[in-house]
Amino acid sequence: MSAAPPPQSTRASVLIPFTIVLLIWGSTWIVIRDQLAGVMVPPSWSVAYRFAVAGVALAVVAISKGERLSFDRSGWLFAGVLGLAQFVCNFNFVYRAEQHITSGLVSVVFALLLVPNAVFARIFLGQRMGRQLLAGSAVAMAGVALLFIQEARSNPNGAGEALIGIALTGCAILSASVANVMQATRTAARYPMIPMLAVAMLLGAAMDAAFALATVGAPVFDPRPSYIAGVLYLGLAASALAFTLYFRIIRTIGPAKAAYNSVIVPVIAMLLSTVFEGYRWSILAAAGGVLAGVGLVIALTARRPNR
Repeated sequence: MSAAPPPQSTRASVLIPFTIVLLIWGSTWIVIRDQLAGVMVPPSWSVAYRFAVAGVALAVVAISKGERLSFDRSGWLFAGVLGLAQFVCNFNFVYRAEQHITSGLVSVVFALLLVPNAVFARIFLGQRMGRQLLAGSAVAMAGVALLFIQEARSNPNGAGEALIGIALTGCAILSASVANVMQATRTAARYPMIPMLAVAMLLGAAMDAAFALATVGAPVFDPRPSYIAGVLYLGLAASALAFTLYFRIIRTIGPAKAAYNSVIVPVIAMLLSTVFEGYRWSILAAAGGVLAGVGLVIALTARRPNR
């Protein structure tokens, strides 16, 4: 009797891009914080610049591959909704959340993306989480709870500001989850990934710019080299590259498993903060990081993650 094949989520074709996305997104919180530190540029304009860079980069890639940036009516509607959910609502909420709470707390709260992804996958895709994925989720959420307690205790802005920041992060999570589940639909599979993402990002950037113009006024740009480098890094690496890899992961292993990326991102962010910012690990933070990692291993090795 032959052994059962390993689950798709433990194959190199998934683990390698999964790891790349983890490392990139784990570093973005530091870059975003630097952008917010420069008071010259309102968050809405920083988001617009980021996805304008990302959309143009992916459009160039698509055209160089001979792929067209045109769709039927359904494709344009899909791109518009994807752009609104993922590249407008999600990131405008995230940037504003970081004005009220620390980037570490935002990243920890964002780990709860696992929950709406699983719920929406059940409602809209008919996917039920397998027992091993449920067990991994329980362990990981215990780790996230410990990380949350640690970050909430260290938040310098007070309880009122913390509640506002957490509420804004919750809105970002729901927006991101909508976009995540969209990638696992049959409609998404009908269109090539890179052209669809390029158009969604460009539409998102246009909506971001319109929102910024209406709420904070004319475009403002920060000439600091660190700000320019941040826009390029967030646009090219954290958006054009990372979202292409991440959405392909969703199409392969489903939105519930893919959301484990958000569970480990705060741990990566804290590790990078240890190296570059002198972050000191408490017992709570260390225990939370270990539990999040154990939950990830349990979930990714599940042979029947959803049915």
